[in-house]
This record gives sequence, C-alpha cells and structure tokens, in this order.
Amino acid sequence: MAGHSKFKNIMHRKGAQDKKRSAMFSKLSREITVAAKMGAPDPDMNPRLRVAVLAAKAQSMPKDNIQRAIDKATGGDAENYEELRYEGFGPAGVSLIVEALTDNRNRTVTNVRTIFSKNGGNLGAPGSVSHGFDRLGLITYPAGAGSADDVLEAAIDAGADDVESDDEGHEIWTSVDNLHGVAKSLEAALGEPESVKLAWRPQNSVELGEDDAAQLIKLVDALEDDDDVQTVWGNYEMSDEVMEKVA
Repeated sequence: MAGHSKFKNIMHRKGAQDKKRSAMFSKLSREITVAAKMGAPDPDMNPRLRVAVLAAKAQSMPKDNIQRAIDKATGGDAENYEELRYEGFGPAGVSLIVEALTDNRNRTVTNVRTIFSKNGGNLGAPGSVSHGFDRLGLITYPAGAGSADDVLEAAIDAGADDVESDDEGHEIWTSVDNLHGVAKSLEAALGEPESVKLAWRPQNSVELGEDDAAQLIKLVDALEDDDDVQTVWGNYEMSDEVMEKVA
C-alpha cells in the first residue's frame, strides 16, 4: 500500500474539469436516474446510487437536482438507458475505454466511431483493450484530508487494497464489491470524499510526447463532449512539461 500516483496525470490533466456545468449535471443526473431505477431509490440501500450521488455532490450539484433525478426513476417517466462500453486506440497506441449511457445504440456507436476516426484514433472490438485494465473502486480525497500516513492507516482499517498519495491528494483503491463499505468507513474517519467511483485502472501506461499528447487530448475532449458518453479512461501518461505545453 504505497506508491506515487500516476492516475491523476492520466485522468485529471490540467483543464480536464473545465466543462460546461449544464452538460456535466446532465450526465450526473442520467447516472443517478439509471442507478435509482435499477435498485432502491435510497442511497443507503443502493451502492450504485450512493456512488452516483457522491459524485454529484463532489461537483457541487444542487440537492434539488439530485432529488429530481431520483424521483424521475421512481415516477415511471424515465427513459430506458442502455449501458454501453466501447474500446479503442488513440495516438501512439494508447488504449481507451469509453463508457456510455444511451437511449439510441445506433446513434451512440456512430458518434463514437466518427470521433475516433476524426481525431487520430480507431474504434476497436469489444475486449480489445480492457484486458490491459483492472476494474476497481476508486475513492479520492484532497491533500488536506490528512497526511499520507494518516490516510494509509484509515484505508487499511477500512479494508482498502491500495493507497497512492502525493501533493495533490490521496487515491484509495478497492475491489468493486468492497467500494461501498470502504467508502462508508473512510467517510467516518476522514470525512466526505472528493469522489467515489468505479474505475478502469491501467496495468501499464504509455508515456506521450507533445505531439501525441495534443492529438490525444483532442480525441478525449471530443468523446467527453458527446452527450451519451459518461466517462473516458485511458492508459496514457504525460510529464508535467508536456502537460503545460498542451493544456
């Protein structure tokens, strides 16, 4: 349980959070509605819904919006969203996993394929890259939540599998099945987390130079801008120098 985190560099490059709030809230609401429809409308009884609500709170989504998204699932007027996963390749052979929630499979696959082809990538077959990732739970805390030793101790007590801390914050990794329980235990010890989510953690990373990094950022940004795409995961890594140049 130790090590310097590379995950922020992969998924939280500079400027990644500069999204339109309305589009972000729409995607968060969609996940909340789907989670509430699939299980109980009570976050304490529905682990997936609790994760979705925590993610919304981390983005300062108003409580009224969260409740409306839950009520939409129980009111019988919610769209029937389908969960889809696409796998593909970006510049320099980077592996990408794209998670989507859609009410029109044909529209979504067409859009995703077009975005890949227009931005130097290729959409692959199912399973073409996911074998290089581990499906895990990820809980993040800001640096101010505690020292690396304090967070490590709390994570061990909570039953987490791995912890990575640096000056930007702390990442606690768990199995998918233990995510809900570990998050609740950590909340009691460290307070409310910055985020709680299911993640694809790459087993190996590809170090990108400036040109490939710039092209990849265009590809990832285009994917994330699609209304049906919820999350994009990748196995790329950029040095601080490259990030400064391409951000």
